[in-house]
Amino acid sequence: MKKILITGVNSFIGNSFENWIKNNYSQNYDIYKISLRNNDISNIDFSFYDAVLYVTGIAHADTNKKHTENKELYYKINTELTVETAKKAKKDGLKQFIYLSSIIVYSNSGKINEKKIININTKEMPEGFYGDSKLRADKEIMKLNDECFKVVSVRPPMIYGKGAKGNYPKLSRLSKITPIFPDIKNERSMIYIDNLCEFLRLIIDNCERGYFYPQNREYVATADMVKMIAKANGKKIRLIKSFNPIIKALGNKIDIINKVFGNLVYDKSMSNYLDFKYCVFDFEQSIMQTEK
Repeated sequence: MKKILITGVNSFIGNSFENWIKNNYSQNYDIYKISLRNNDISNIDFSFYDAVLYVTGIAHADTNKKHTENKELYYKINTELTVETAKKAKKDGLKQFIYLSSIIVYSNSGKINEKKIININTKEMPEGFYGDSKLRADKEIMKLNDECFKVVSVRPPMIYGKGAKGNYPKLSRLSKITPIFPDIKNERSMIYIDNLCEFLRLIIDNCERGYFYPQNREYVATADMVKMIAKANGKKIRLIKSFNPIIKALGNKIDIINKVFGNLVYDKSMSNYLDFKYCVFDFEQSIMQTEK
């Protein structure tokens, strides 16, 4: 039995991983959870565990450079606490430390009118305190990586699934009330939460180390996602091109347009871990699972 410690008792990813293991592989793993915000890490004996899934952090509720009220908190939690925990875990003799980073370390979405493909040579350029605080932690803990203490940094794209926050629930609500939606052909890397959980399980099983970029097999267009969500709820949406020129023009001025219709993908070669064995659900299945 592998013993896995999840840091973060209210984390969407952490709770989803716990449920995925309990529902599918309970005979092979023991799952433990702890809140680092309410515990002194000096009192934690990491040697008891085989792996730590580190999902503690302040989410990107505000990544705008103009807003500074949460700056100190971002760096205190996302950077300093992460590094301190990793150092303590290594000192205790933990074998594997898995850190949940983000695609946002490469900056935000590309504009609606431009392709944005991240490849293995793309330089990290985070925009805002959230991305920068995650990247700093990412780089510092990777310095601890060696044969005895294996550090994994997972940089997923947009994560969606039942209970996820962010853009997906907004699109889901919209799909249930609108009869039409702009037919804009953008491309986004995304990952369904169960696919991510299976990926993390395989990473632990194989005791990997280094940087990883899991994603669904398919790139997704926002319009196709909205249409698929509507279908899952027994509705039909007509995709129209009438508003495309206006939306594309606004994309040069309004950030939210780029978040919805912009382009941001990982080169698929970066994500081809075990020939995408971790993608246990395809895109349509994942939407049906999320909406049911």
